Amino acid sequence: MADLDALKRAFLDRFGGGGAGIRAFHAPGRVNLIGEHTDYNGGCVFPAALTFGTTMLIRPRGDRKLALASENMPKAGVFDLDGLAHDPADDWMNYPKGVVVHLAKHGFPLSRGYDILYCGEIPSGSGLSSSASIEVVTGYGLLRMEGHDAVDTVRLAQIAQEAENRYVGVNCGIMDQFAVANGRKNHAILLRCDTLEHRLVPLDTGGCKLVITHTNKRRGLADTAYNERRAQCEKAVAFLRTAFPDLKLLGELSPRQLDDHARLIPDATVLKRARHVIEENRRVLEAVKALEANDLAAFGRLMVDSHRSLQHLYEVTGPELDALVDAALDVDGVLGSRMTGAGFGGCTVSLVREDRVEAFRRRVGDVYTKKTGLVPTFYVCGIGDGVKEVE
Repeated sequence: MADLDALKRAFLDRFGGGGAGIRAFHAPGRVNLIGEHTDYNGGCVFPAALTFGTTMLIRPRGDRKLALASENMPKAGVFDLDGLAHDPADDWMNYPKGVVVHLAKHGFPLSRGYDILYCGEIPSGSGLSSSASIEVVTGYGLLRMEGHDAVDTVRLAQIAQEAENRYVGVNCGIMDQFAVANGRKNHAILLRCDTLEHRLVPLDTGGCKLVITHTNKRRGLADTAYNERRAQCEKAVAFLRTAFPDLKLLGELSPRQLDDHARLIPDATVLKRARHVIEENRRVLEAVKALEANDLAAFGRLMVDSHRSLQHLYEVTGPELDALVDAALDVDGVLGSRMTGAGFGGCTVSLVREDRVEAFRRRVGDVYTKKTGLVPTFYVCGIGDGVKEVE
């Protein structure tokens, strides 16, 4: 978490005034352990909140202006609360602006303006949910500042997702915002995304560590490939309604049902997308059972199966992510490795024996740089709490 004293000094340097009334809030990033591209298909996911994320300092203003700034981004701005239109030129600020707009649509209009300074520890474009972290910390902090002491974090996640879908224009599922808002230390969340039925699962990795490896290849969630995959899944549902008239989402089907009715999908690419989603949904449930049985080897194998499906069926990995996973699986002591997040760059997550973590860093770093010319960044990750106010 950011140094709050240093961040407070930066806040006062930027906005002036005194320190009275400044409050601090923190929302984590998230890592999805397994279950990729199942969220917007109504399937199951298995994310966990990280111990690093986005810290927000906020102070009331005497007018109806929203002043936004970041320690990570050069762009800053002051906006009228009654005219928060989306503007591509506002870059990252569209995320908090969208949250303010959609809070108002759900009956939580702001009574006054605020000065807000963000400090993020999540690399932008890494696939660790920097956007969801900003959205959730903004919504939670504003609700608390407006006097809502008991924030419904499930509803907050839904409002944040809606802001990203409708205001920013990224058709993301609910997983990122839900994990950021509802995570718990040393637990992962088994979440069914169509109903939001969920339960916390203790995450005991025994003598292993979860290591996140960032490709350092920038990718944008709004890329057309992401929305294209979503459209292909919707097309698969339309084809399958011949046999399942009430079908709404691919996550409602089993692998056996798809096998029995695959002939209804004439487009080979659309069939591959559907097969990944439906089989990945089954892998999530098997992975949770493996963890609950302390079978880390089985969990690791499912991670690898997930990555290969994302590579060959959903086609969202790319040479950088594949190079990281291939290098990881060549290191003794690695039980499993896979991409995490939307893909096309971003990060992998690997389950590594604790006594092999340093060897993992050296070997994977060397092989990856030789193959791609890029230098990866490693995070030995801790599992933390969801959004909260910090002293």
